[in-house]
Amino acid sequence: MFELPDRVLFGAAYYHEYQPYERLKDDLDQMVQARFTVIRVGESVWSTWEPENGRFDLDWLQPVLDGAHERGISVILGTPTYAVPPWLARLYPEIAGERETGRRIGWGARQEVDYTHPAFRFHAERVIRKIVGRYASHPAVIGFQVDNEPGNELFHNHGVFQRFTDELRETYGDVETLNREWGLVYWSHRLSTWADLWTPDNNAQPQYDLAWRRFQARLTTEFIGWQADIVREYAGPGQFVTTCISYERPGVEDDQLTSRLDVTAGNPYYAMQDGLAHPDTGQAPQGWTTSGTWALYQSADRMYSSRQEPFLVTETNAQAIGFPWQNRPAYDGQWRQAAWALISRGASMIEYWHWHTLHFGAETYWGGVLPHNGRPGRVYRELAALGAELETAGELVASLTPDTDAAFLYSGPSKWALQAQPSLALPDGGADTRSYQTVFDAFYRGAFDAGVQARILHPGQLADAELPPLLVVPAFYAADDATLDRLVAYAEQGGHLVLGPRTAYADHEARARTDIQPARLAEAAGVMYDEFSNLGTPLAVQGTDAFPLPAEARALHWADGLQPQGAEPLATYDHPHFGRWPVLTTHRHGAGRITHVGTVPDPALGEALFRWAAPASAWRPPEAGVTSTSATSRDGRRVRFLHNWSWTPRSFPVPAPVRDVLTDTPHTAGDEISLGPWDVKVLEQTEK
Repeated sequence: MFELPDRVLFGAAYYHEYQPYERLKDDLDQMVQARFTVIRVGESVWSTWEPENGRFDLDWLQPVLDGAHERGISVILGTPTYAVPPWLARLYPEIAGERETGRRIGWGARQEVDYTHPAFRFHAERVIRKIVGRYASHPAVIGFQVDNEPGNELFHNHGVFQRFTDELRETYGDVETLNREWGLVYWSHRLSTWADLWTPDNNAQPQYDLAWRRFQARLTTEFIGWQADIVREYAGPGQFVTTCISYERPGVEDDQLTSRLDVTAGNPYYAMQDGLAHPDTGQAPQGWTTSGTWALYQSADRMYSSRQEPFLVTETNAQAIGFPWQNRPAYDGQWRQAAWALISRGASMIEYWHWHTLHFGAETYWGGVLPHNGRPGRVYRELAALGAELETAGELVASLTPDTDAAFLYSGPSKWALQAQPSLALPDGGADTRSYQTVFDAFYRGAFDAGVQARILHPGQLADAELPPLLVVPAFYAADDATLDRLVAYAEQGGHLVLGPRTAYADHEARARTDIQPARLAEAAGVMYDEFSNLGTPLAVQGTDAFPLPAEARALHWADGLQPQGAEPLATYDHPHFGRWPVLTTHRHGAGRITHVGTVPDPALGEALFRWAAPASAWRPPEAGVTSTSATSRDGRRVRFLHNWSWTPRSFPVPAPVRDVLTDTPHTAGDEISLGPWDVKVLEQTEK
C-alpha cells in the first residue's frame, strides 16, 4: 500500500540522455546541493530504449539510477508510450490516430497514435515490461509514471468508432431507445439499424457529441489503467503508479482517470512575473497555462479534487515555460511563492520541468533549472533556497489537508456539453467554447478574492464528502436528477447553496429540461425564469442594504430573467430593459438557503458575493495583495500560509499565537508579521 513520504519531495525531470556532453556527476552533485530529493526519468525516449524493432538498450539508465541512489535522490521511472519511435510508425502506419475519419495525424510531434490499436498495444506492452522489469527493483525507484499528459486527441479511427457503436448498443439496447434518448427525430436522424450511425466528423447533434466525449475519456482512463496494471506486476511494496495530468486535455475526466492510479499527479503551468500580481486588474485567457494568482490556486484545487487527497506536482515552471516568443522567468521570490501555494493546497511533491534547458528539439526554449550554458544561475539559487526551506519545514508540511470554506461542484460532462453548444459569446460575436470554464472561473475567482478557501468536488464525490456551510454550483448544465435532488437536500439540512447560470438547464444527455427553470430547484430556490439573454457589454449592477456593492461591480456575458417566487432580490441591473430582473436572489429553504446568481460576475461582483455568503474570518487579510490560507498536517497541527503577491511590502496582524516555521520565531496574537515583495511566510499555529 503506497503512502506519501513524510516530507515534500523536491526535484526535477532529468534527462541525462539529452545532455550534449558527459556531466552526470556534476548534475547529481548540484542537485544534492539544492536539496533535491527526487528526479523523473525515462518517459520520453522509446527510440532510445528500443532503437529497432525488438532490439533493446536498457543499460544506459543504470548510471543515473546508481548515482541518484548514492546521493539519496529518489527516482520516478516513466514508461515511454506517449512518443513512439519512427520505426514503429514506419512498420505500422495504421496505428496513427485520426482527428477526422480517414485523415491520419501526421508524424513528427508526439501523441499521434491511436492507443487502442492492437499493434501499438503489443509493442507498448513489450517495452513497458522490458523497462519496468529491468529497473523496478532498483532501490532508487519509488514509483512509476505511465505515459505522459494523456488525452491529447479525440480519435476518429475506424476501430474506435466501431467500439463506440458497440458501447452504445450495450448502453441503449436498441436503436429505437437511442432515437428517443437522443431526439433523433430532429433533422431526420432517426436510425433504422446500428449501421446507420454516422461518424462524428460533421455531427451537429449535442447528445451524440456528449456521448462521444464521455467515450473518449473512458478510452483514456482504460489505456492508463491498462498500463498501470502491467506496471503493478513488477512494482514492489511502497512503490506507486501514477500518470501526469494536463487538466485541459480534451480526452480526460480526471476523477475517473485517477481511480485507476495510486496517487494524483499533475502539471500546473502558470504565467509568472505580472501574471502572479494580486489583485490583478486584467482577465487574461486561461488555457494549458494559467494566468492570475487565483488560477494557480485553482490548479492546485483541481489536482486535490481528483481523488480528494494530497497530490504530486510532476511538472511546473522552472525558467520560462512556453514557446520561443514567451520568455518571462519569475521575479525574485515567485518560485518559492508558487511552490508554497501548491503545498498549502496539498502538493506532496514539487518537481520542475526540467533540470537542464534543451539545446535542440521543439522545447528548446522551455527553460530548465540550469540555463543553456549548464551553469547554476538565478533560477538554481532561488530553488536551492526553497529546497533548504522544505528541509527545515520537514514533515509538518507534507501531505497537508487544505482547509475548506466553500465547496465548488465541477462537472466535466457539463464542460463538454457547453463546448458543443456554447452559451457565451466572445467579444467578436463568435462562440466561447470555454463557456463552462468562463462561468466556473468567475465564481472561483470571486471566492479567492474574498479570501474564501475552496474545495472542488465532482458530482460523484458529493455523497461521500463532508460538505462545508457553502456549496457553489456554477454552470452544472448536464445535470442528473439524483445530484440535483442532493443539492436541494443540502440546503434543507442547513447548507447555503449558491447556483450559477446554466445550472440544471439540461439533463444527463444534455437535453433541455421541460421543468420550470432552474429545473428541480426552482421551488426550493423561490425563483424561476423562462428567458435569458447574452450581454454584449458589461452591465452596471446596484446592490441593496442587505447586499452592498462597489460602484465598479458589473454583470458579464449573460442574464437570466429571474422572477422571484418568494425569494429576496439582492441586486438589480442598471439598465432600462434588464433592470426588470434581479441579478441575484436568495431564499430560505429548510434549515438553509439557496442563492441564485443569474449572471457571470466580474471580479468586483464575485468578491462581494462571497464576502456576503461566507462567514468572516479573523485571518482574512486586511490589505490587498496579501492572501492567507491554512491547512491541517497529518498529525493534526494547523499550518498557516501568508503570501504577498506584489512589489509593495505588507504586514499582517496575526490573530492567534504562531511560530514561523522557517525561522523558528514565535509570534503572539496581534503581532505584525512583515512580508517583503513577493514573499511568503509559513506559520504553525500554536494555540487555537
